[in-house]
Amino acid sequence: MTTIDVPALSLVVLVGASGSGKSTFARRHFLGTEVISSDFCRGLVADDENDQAATKDAFDVLHYIAGKRLAAGRLTVVDATNVQPEARKQLVALAREHDVLPVAIVLDPPERVCLERNEARPDRDFGAHVVVRQRQQLRRGLRSLKREGFRGVHVLSSVEEIDAVSIERTRLFNDLRHETGPFDVIGDIHGCRAELENLLELLDYKVIRDAEGRAVDAACPGRRAIFVGDLVDRGPDTPGVLRLVMGMVASGNAVCVPGNHEDKLLRALRGKDVRKTHGLAESLEQLAAEPSEFRAQVEAFIDGLVSHYVFDDGRLVVSHAGLVERMHGRASGRVRAFCLYGETTGETDEFGLPVRYPWAEDYRGRAMVVYGHTPTPVPEWINNTICLDTGCVFGGVLTALRYPSKELVSTPALEQYYEPARPLTTSTGREPDVLDIDDVSGRRVIETAHHGRLSIRAENAAAALEVMSRFAIDPRLVPYLPPTMSPVATSPIPGLLEHPAQAFDAYAGMGVAEVVCEEKHMGSRAVVLLGRDDLSERFGLPGFGALYTRTGRSFFDPATTSAFLASLRDVVAKAGVFDDLGTSWLLLDAELLPWSAKAGDLLRNQYAAVGAAARTSLPTAITALEAVAARGLSAEVAELLERMKARAVNADRFTEAYRRYCWPTDGLEGVRLAPFQVLASEGATYHDRPHAWHLELADRLVAAAPSLIAPTRRVYVDLADESSRSTATSWWEELTGAGGEGMVVKPAGNLTRTAKGLAQPGLKVRGQEYLRLIYGPDYTEPANFDRLRNRNLGHKRSLALREYALGLEALERLARNEPLWRIHECVFAVLALESDPTDPRL
Repeated sequence: MTTIDVPALSLVVLVGASGSGKSTFARRHFLGTEVISSDFCRGLVADDENDQAATKDAFDVLHYIAGKRLAAGRLTVVDATNVQPEARKQLVALAREHDVLPVAIVLDPPERVCLERNEARPDRDFGAHVVVRQRQQLRRGLRSLKREGFRGVHVLSSVEEIDAVSIERTRLFNDLRHETGPFDVIGDIHGCRAELENLLELLDYKVIRDAEGRAVDAACPGRRAIFVGDLVDRGPDTPGVLRLVMGMVASGNAVCVPGNHEDKLLRALRGKDVRKTHGLAESLEQLAAEPSEFRAQVEAFIDGLVSHYVFDDGRLVVSHAGLVERMHGRASGRVRAFCLYGETTGETDEFGLPVRYPWAEDYRGRAMVVYGHTPTPVPEWINNTICLDTGCVFGGVLTALRYPSKELVSTPALEQYYEPARPLTTSTGREPDVLDIDDVSGRRVIETAHHGRLSIRAENAAAALEVMSRFAIDPRLVPYLPPTMSPVATSPIPGLLEHPAQAFDAYAGMGVAEVVCEEKHMGSRAVVLLGRDDLSERFGLPGFGALYTRTGRSFFDPATTSAFLASLRDVVAKAGVFDDLGTSWLLLDAELLPWSAKAGDLLRNQYAAVGAAARTSLPTAITALEAVAARGLSAEVAELLERMKARAVNADRFTEAYRRYCWPTDGLEGVRLAPFQVLASEGATYHDRPHAWHLELADRLVAAAPSLIAPTRRVYVDLADESSRSTATSWWEELTGAGGEGMVVKPAGNLTRTAKGLAQPGLKVRGQEYLRLIYGPDYTEPANFDRLRNRNLGHKRSLALREYALGLEALERLARNEPLWRIHECVFAVLALESDPTDPRL
């Protein structure tokens, strides 16, 4: 068995004459979606896979599809003869355009095999001379494949050899997405060995020394260092820095990317003609005093450094000079050049140094990019990127970033070792808390950790912009908007649209073992941002937080909001929640009661108006119809009279239903909050905690202030136990029978992934009388009810999952203290999706 290693992200080019078995080989070793066949593309453009007149257009299509796949980061296989150098040249150019590695797999069985296979296929009516010519072209080009640019060339010369091959997909050297940290990313050192040792000790690394007292390794259990390059030049002890870093890398305590100074030093060590400027002369002099074995080790070490690394499932990228998003995880000479030197405008400044293109100002990627290269007085966050070169060798400081906490740790230079060619200046990049309309307008694509890439249509963004700009409170105080929630599938039980059985079956079908049924409060969904102290420093606005709706609007006027937050802050402090979570602020998901506290206008202008009109008109109609019936015309009006009487009963039930949601309030008197989940606090999110943890914490708040905090009643259900299901169903019947709205069924473990992906965070099961408010007083009439049974829930469920994933992403970015625009784009996207056309009654 022969194993061929294929990079997980690459362009695989199959090369071979007609009949060599390329298509069979491709089907055996690759997914059907990964393979692009020239024959298939001919069929697309000409309805005939053998129409050679369509070849040019077919290859245009082939190159287009391959380019789209490579841009999306997907392995792509080209199934064509590819025996002509010009055909291969276009494919190599395509790979370079997308910064992926081209790999050639050559299938070259004996000529007779190819001829026999073609003769057995009735659609191959060309002569043997075609195969002979193709094999001659192949043979002439075999030795030049690597010179053409293929990074891997694999030649299979017999049927047995082709059949015995296995394909193994290998990670690129830069792919360390499986390593999640925690990490300590250390900026440009430039030969400052003493400062490096001081910084490592501040980071709790134990420095290990050899018999001569030289630092040769450093370790911190559970953590790993990442060096951003430029270890050498300018400073007093380049060999000492190299010895320590090389030791840490060799022991697995660190990884390192190369800087432009390492690149230049390597060329000098190999005897290349390079200018000995910018500290290179000092490094060469210091290394000349070391043993030749050490210099050889340095040369091998630098030669083996990889241009950049991608960590933590794509959340962290480390490169010496930074890296634009389209190059993350790619491999090419262009990517390496960007990693080493960045991108310049082609101009020089007044100090004779190249003017660098400010790529970070345009960066909008999901990954945090940490880099060095350009010295600044202090590290500065620009669009989820940060430069850690703080000019230690120039008398500044040596800086490290602790990941994922984003804590910065630094140690001052012991002295100025080198005079900078240009004074250290702070970047003029974008302020992290300044929002830009370009971040939210037009079609947007947002990368989420839990549901992949989500797209926002331009028209939905425009609708959200109207709501957000006119009605919402300051975006700094809106780090999260709750998602919509899908109802359960329609119940088959006569007279009921919704029933708990469908929720239980749905979650059991997903593989969920236990659910929690939470009482659905008669209130309005509310999010509370609550500070123990003034939130000016953390959120940029004075005060103790905000209380806002699902669309980011404040529930109350500023004075009433302040009074409410002050009372709630005292309750949370009294219950010890701030202390237990070690935080100065909380974000809570809750219901604000009563419904009339927010929906007064809706109640007066819609529900009350409908009820009043029905109670006024229907009795009059009934009286008139009864009078007609009394005159001997009962047969003619009987059906209409019964319908009017039924509508009157429905109208009374409708009025009774909405009145249950209202009680008098005077300012905050009568207002209650029912929290059911802690969303986030400083540096933490809590969707990985089971709902029992959240509800028990809410119970502590209820105990501290029962007049302000309403409890959330709940029942836990073992889905494998019919008696447990029955108990929960009976509880739902009691709730709804007493006029309650119903309940929400959630996976007990909270955030749940299934074989099909992210599970619905909750399914609402509403009662028959509450649904009268949603669908109208007469929805239970047979004709209306039968129509409503055909409601389509697919789009609503998709919407709920997308909004849920965006909410989780916003919370995780908030916990990581990412720039406001990064958090706000997720919040804004939830609001944008809310404008998506779907039945609002679902």
